[in-house]
Amino acid sequence: MRALRSLHLFVIAVVAGACGKGAPKPPAAPPPPAVPTAPAEYTVIIKSTWTKATHPFEYPSGAHFSGMIGASHNAKYSIFGVGRRPTPGLERLSEEGKHSPLDTEIRAAIDQGHALMLFESGGLKNWRDSMVATVRVDPAHPLVSVVNMVAPSPDWFTGVASVNLADGGTWVARRTLTAPAYDSGGDDGKTYKAPDKDTNPKKATSRAAGRHFVVGGRVKPVATITFVRKS
Repeated sequence: MRALRSLHLFVIAVVAGACGKGAPKPPAAPPPPAVPTAPAEYTVIIKSTWTKATHPFEYPSGAHFSGMIGASHNAKYSIFGVGRRPTPGLERLSEEGKHSPLDTEIRAAIDQGHALMLFESGGLKNWRDSMVATVRVDPAHPLVSVVNMVAPSPDWFTGVASVNLADGGTWVARRTLTAPAYDSGGDDGKTYKAPDKDTNPKKATSRAAGRHFVVGGRVKPVATITFVRKS
């Protein structure tokens, strides 16, 4: 009986050893993505596509954009995110077009090492013109976020979040994105010139989905944002 038991254990050990010997090795982890080795500067250009012809529903008199404000940063910081409640800085920017205290929030991120620089511009009233600013990125801060108020409005803004300007170990030469309108979640107004109706607690930031920005069932962007690398 002992002999049979020993033989049984021997067979199990041999089979297990054979299975282990022939088992495939787990795949090696992919190498980290290549990053540029030097900083770069970009021109940031915001052009309005928000007109009475493109967005006819209740298009307001005095339509304009507040000045842009943005930052270059890493993955630990971003000015806004869909599904995330607005910071006090984003809320005020979206409701009043003011850069403070968003500029203070960005400077705090710079002090913490999460952001590299703040950039901003004046507002835009003539849609034939563009808003222009300059931003610097580096290997540790390859992302850029920028916002500006869609005005007049209760708390609507446009912009882009965490745009990566690094690609394949180099800085992209040029990148253009279309930007929709967003609702920051700070005010419950439903029309361009609605009276203040503060939201408490704040709602999550979302893409503006009302008739002002959705035409024929399709979201109509309100701006193009272009990043052009300086030589």
